[in-house]
Amino acid sequence: MAEITGSASAATKASARLYQRALAVIPGGVDSPVRAFRSVGGDPFFVSRAEGPYLIDADGNRYVDYVQSYGASILGHAIPEVTEAVSAAASRGATYGAPTEGEVLLAEEITSRIPQCEQVRLVSSGTEAMMSLVRLARGATKRDRVVKFAGCYHGHGDALLAAGGSGIATLGLPDSAGVPRGAVQDTLVVPYNQLPVLDETVACVVVEPVAANMGLVPPAPGFLAGLRSACDEVGALLIFDEVITGFRIARGGAAERFGVIPDLWAFGKVIGGGLPLAAFGGKAAVMQHLAPDGPVYQAGTLSGNPLATAAGLAVLGKLDAGAYQRLDATAADLAEGMAEAAEAAGVDVQIPRVGPLLGLFFSDTPIEDYDGARVAASNGRYPRFFHELLSRGVFVAPGAYEAIFPSLAHDEEVRRFSLAAFHGAFAAVAGR
Repeated sequence: MAEITGSASAATKASARLYQRALAVIPGGVDSPVRAFRSVGGDPFFVSRAEGPYLIDADGNRYVDYVQSYGASILGHAIPEVTEAVSAAASRGATYGAPTEGEVLLAEEITSRIPQCEQVRLVSSGTEAMMSLVRLARGATKRDRVVKFAGCYHGHGDALLAAGGSGIATLGLPDSAGVPRGAVQDTLVVPYNQLPVLDETVACVVVEPVAANMGLVPPAPGFLAGLRSACDEVGALLIFDEVITGFRIARGGAAERFGVIPDLWAFGKVIGGGLPLAAFGGKAAVMQHLAPDGPVYQAGTLSGNPLATAAGLAVLGKLDAGAYQRLDATAADLAEGMAEAAEAAGVDVQIPRVGPLLGLFFSDTPIEDYDGARVAASNGRYPRFFHELLSRGVFVAPGAYEAIFPSLAHDEEVRRFSLAAFHGAFAAVAGR
């Protein structure tokens, strides 16, 4: 493996120039707010390419990457089998506006991994999937109310932005300007890990089965099963937002890991192999409310894009039982090493782990909900930690509300380098 290099003393002039150009033509200089460094200070670096567990910026600096496109690159970057599949698909044309075999194959792969998810429809983003699911749930139940949990982020659709995590929390935004009161008047926000009281006006309950947009907050014992029972009692639909957890925490996602079956799912990230693709699906009896079979309209010109389906199929084809065992072992190794590094520095941290997903909170007590996550994020330690890690050649998300995403490319040598950086960063935060 080539030598891993850091960045603090390296030139960043090319990134700085690109950022200044971007500020002139792109709001805030970024095309997604989570890419900005507003909550940690400083300016973002610009990526020129990536390989395996690394990002290489416009100045040639290399970083071990634990963002991995916020979980999309579960195999690592520029994996030959994936790039070859995309290249072959591109040689046949980028988009058709007509059905393709790739759409069928990907839908079959998803439903084979989660048999209770009988039908899926492909879209282009997790936001699109969640917007479609809320409309579908309302159309199928003929009810309006939606229940969601504080700190769970379900994309930037109006009805689900209330008390959202991720970028909304990172930037300290009051949900969002431009969302009319009417768009959220039927959205009820309740604390994560607490069972809500439902009635016959509720169309659906929307939840991240593992909350990964307020840091990483696992579901409390009985929480997901309790939601299933509560929905059954009043005839509401249970929706798992598995844009992050889907096919990452287990071959069959959260349903396999926790043994709780929702009515509907949203998937993204992993299933697109790094290209813009997402899906929503569920029981056929509910999905058949969608047009052209039913009255609930949903459409997308680029849905099921052939390049994206090729990438997704290539990725899922490599995610067998052995792959999940390796991912789990990688995350466990990192979690243990991070905890040892923090203890050696005398820094109180919580490092929750659910399979291959990791979190990090600067807190002396476990985090169970959004209120706890906000307290941990507001103590001012994360920005210093982020930059200390970056200066040592390790990139984590520039915001305290995101998860840490090890990939299959983070081998033992990369992890040893990373843990040395964690030791140094925790010591710096402690003032040593």
